[in-house]
Amino acid sequence: MSQATLIQQVTLVNEGKIQVTDVLIEGERIQKIGSIPAQDQYHLVDGRGKYLFPGVIDGQVHFRDPGLTHKADLTSESKAAIAGGVTSFIEMPNTRPNTLTLELWADKYELASTKSLANYGFLLGITADNLDEVIQWDTSKHLAITDDGLYFTGKGNILADQPAMLEKLFAAHKGLIAIHSEKEEIIEKNEELYREKYGENVPIACHPLIRSEQACYEATERAIGLAEKHGARLHILHLSTAKETSLFRNDIPLADKNITTEVSVHHLWFTDQDYERLGVLIKWNPAIKRQQDKDGLLAALLDDRIDLITTDHAPHTLEEKQKPYFQSMSGAPLVQHSLNCLLEFYHQGKISLEKIVEKMCHNPAILYRIKERGYIREGYFADLTLVDLNSEWTVSKENILYKCGWSPLEGTTFHSQVTKTWVNGHLAYDQGTFHEEVKGKALEVATN
Repeated sequence: MSQATLIQQVTLVNEGKIQVTDVLIEGERIQKIGSIPAQDQYHLVDGRGKYLFPGVIDGQVHFRDPGLTHKADLTSESKAAIAGGVTSFIEMPNTRPNTLTLELWADKYELASTKSLANYGFLLGITADNLDEVIQWDTSKHLAITDDGLYFTGKGNILADQPAMLEKLFAAHKGLIAIHSEKEEIIEKNEELYREKYGENVPIACHPLIRSEQACYEATERAIGLAEKHGARLHILHLSTAKETSLFRNDIPLADKNITTEVSVHHLWFTDQDYERLGVLIKWNPAIKRQQDKDGLLAALLDDRIDLITTDHAPHTLEEKQKPYFQSMSGAPLVQHSLNCLLEFYHQGKISLEKIVEKMCHNPAILYRIKERGYIREGYFADLTLVDLNSEWTVSKENILYKCGWSPLEGTTFHSQVTKTWVNGHLAYDQGTFHEEVKGKALEVATN
């Protein structure tokens, strides 16, 4: 067994409270929280002036492994994750081949066990082709099923566009169903309009007009109506409009909600005004929209209509991004910088540390029913992030860890920094140094 670690006099942010205390890690677990006398056998960490958070659980990433490893892989992106305080991730099924069978789903877990420094979970993909099979499978140990990203491999793969499919799925499947919510028919009509005006060289500023508020709202409203009809558990991924936030509740606890949603960091950070500066580098689906959407999303996050924060981390090479509008790939890397972005909002007085921890750590664990993670509790896995709230640094090519080698945040100065990250009690990241000998673990679904 590895040496026990005592983090002394650290400011703990957990379960709505902030307190100065000690935390003892033994093996993979948090052994004790409180006043703990130092002993000779302990490795001591001075936590004075630092803040200890539960490790962030990022509920939506695309790590591109297997099949697209020229962009990213499980090793490179998990390193970027833990350097940013993310100790667990949930990955979407649009790798190659798409994760549409139980065999391919199991293969991804096997691959991650040899490559990922962070803890990992993988979602099973759902399309028209495997719908009948998925309905028959026992997915009780699955975090969720999803269509996210699968529209890149063929039309008709967005469930929100297929009400008959959705209804069949909602009627038969009682696990969590996470969907990408945009109406393709509206998007395609908008594409035709802008093609008529600009040809193939549509300005990137038109992206939120093509993948419009209407396309998002109508899809989300319809999907929620169908889910409520059947009592299904529906999670709307990466909400991007203020208008959609009116469709969600905040009058019951998250654990009791059947209809839930999230916001991705880029929809809180950027607006359509940033297209002029950053162009296709911030082309995401759904699109980054107006200032009023950014403000409305933050307001809904704070009042609990929005349940969690994710990144939709989706790296591409610069060559794949820097193409004309219709050819430019959608998505960008964010997992290394998500916690820093939220801590910047904290410094600006927009959100509390307790709320950041709730939305990035506690709530993903509640929503996906993840066993013994997401909190700093005795007996839980020691997934922990030590942060210096007063350590200024600037994002540059030299400190970007993504395999694709770039970030839309290059040149951004942050005022907080992750200094240490423990994954299952193992100090995986320590002020720029990685300890890669221990890999992460599969996220388990709690059965109670």
